[in-house]
Amino acid sequence: MTTGRHSATELDPSLDDYELAAALVREAGQLALLMRMGGLQGERKTSVSDVVTAADHAAEAYVLEQLRRCRPDDGILGEEGSSVAGTSGRMWVIDPVDGTYNFLHGSTYWCSAIALKHERPASHGVASDPDVILGAIYQPELDKLWIGGEGHPAVLNDERISGPSGADLSELGAATYIHPKWLADPRAAMPWHAAAVSTASLRMFGSGSCDLGRVADGELGCWFQHSCPEWDWLPGKAIVRAAGGDTDVVRVNGLDWFIAGGATAVRELRVALTSVPQLM
Repeated sequence: MTTGRHSATELDPSLDDYELAAALVREAGQLALLMRMGGLQGERKTSVSDVVTAADHAAEAYVLEQLRRCRPDDGILGEEGSSVAGTSGRMWVIDPVDGTYNFLHGSTYWCSAIALKHERPASHGVASDPDVILGAIYQPELDKLWIGGEGHPAVLNDERISGPSGADLSELGAATYIHPKWLADPRAAMPWHAAAVSTASLRMFGSGSCDLGRVADGELGCWFQHSCPEWDWLPGKAIVRAAGGDTDVVRVNGLDWFIAGGATAVRELRVALTSVPQLM
């Protein structure tokens, strides 16, 4: 394969939504991987660990082009700035490279992810958690493709997955992420600590979508993180729910916390996060 092949690949508009999502994340992920093999440098966005590369931009441009041709009536929102208004009441949410810091430094723990959501007016004063139709996550270097959604069971490489554990939170390993600067802010640090100490162990790998795929297939017990943009949340949310798991969003001290796992773990994470004093 060559980078040129991927940049020129045209997908068939007659593919159903699940087939299209799977093809998009495969192509975008392999394009990014091939570009990294050719050498890349990162540009800082908001911090030294929040970076973007030419591969992020190229992969998003590819997905944008294919969606505008294959689903011209749908809206599109991309992490790297893509924004297309639609007329269908549906929107594709693109994360061309989730875990860019990992990607840039040679780790295999990154992916390309996409979700399709219903476009509905946001409710004021409550945590935002859009209804999601489907999600697809592809981890190129391990050749792992998770996909699932409404009316479609969650699968990993076409094999149905068993879903998150129903065990108590105290028996589960939790994947999470919190930027070091937030550990100095009690608004985030207090609820994060309350949830963290309620688990059996913690894992912090640096790609929310890779984490959520593994929550869906039971490799990780549960997951929690605050202030997730839609492209970091919706692909994994769709797959976890399609696998029979639960998800929730809870607002604590002005921050939205995103939770996924089995029903028991999600309930206990919510209790832990909301157990802290409310700060003004």
